[in-house]
Amino acid sequence: MENFKDLESILLQQPWTSVCFAESTTLMVKAWFGDAGYALLLSDLSNMWYETADTEVIQQRSKELNKRLTAHVSSFLNHLNTLICPLLEGEKNSSTSFSCQLSSSMLTLHVKSELSGLPFYWDFHCLAVPLEMMSQHLVRPLMAMSLVLQCQARELASLLYQKDAEIEDYRESGAVLSRERLKTEPFKEESFLQTFQNQILPQACHLGEGQLFTSNLKELYIAVTREQARTTCKRHREGTVFPDPEGSIAHC
Repeated sequence: MENFKDLESILLQQPWTSVCFAESTTLMVKAWFGDAGYALLLSDLSNMWYETADTEVIQQRSKELNKRLTAHVSSFLNHLNTLICPLLEGEKNSSTSFSCQLSSSMLTLHVKSELSGLPFYWDFHCLAVPLEMMSQHLVRPLMAMSLVLQCQARELASLLYQKDAEIEDYRESGAVLSRERLKTEPFKEESFLQTFQNQILPQACHLGEGQLFTSNLKELYIAVTREQARTTCKRHREGTVFPDPEGSIAHC
């Protein structure tokens, strides 16, 4: 299994996906499965839980939960990967069921499926993460994403003003539209923002559907976390990053 520093960096750069495990349980999930272990991170936006498991843990748990199954650890890992990863793509398997037991300190994700024609059971035992890890995987990336989107909105507004100036120049030169339906009013940023806040913002703030990360936001999250990881690595090489008293920092 990759060392802890590599694993933390790999998991950080995985995008979040909203997954509905039960009728009233929608969680944000990111996961990574390797040849000799896995890492799973879940959050309900109030709490965050985390588990890593190596070959020893997987072998022991498989013996406890699947006494009739005898297989190499890699087979169990591959099967878990085929169960979890489709969920992250928005796909559901009717032959697999999930259920959650959660508290602020622990989350257990129960999985029931089949492997080689026999019942297959798995429990992910996730413990609450320290605040630093929650900040690293959620708060800091979202803050950076909001700044990026703000810069993007300003650039788009600037382009609209330029387009309006270009259109006005055409009009003053005597150009006319061949199709009246294409006519637009000059862009007014203040009016646009007011309309956006009154009509679009309430919809965006409604999190009940669990659609927290669209594909474009996932791509932006990956880009932001990669850049943050590069910055952290650079500072680490320059000797300007030190572990905090609890040893929780972003590793490269």
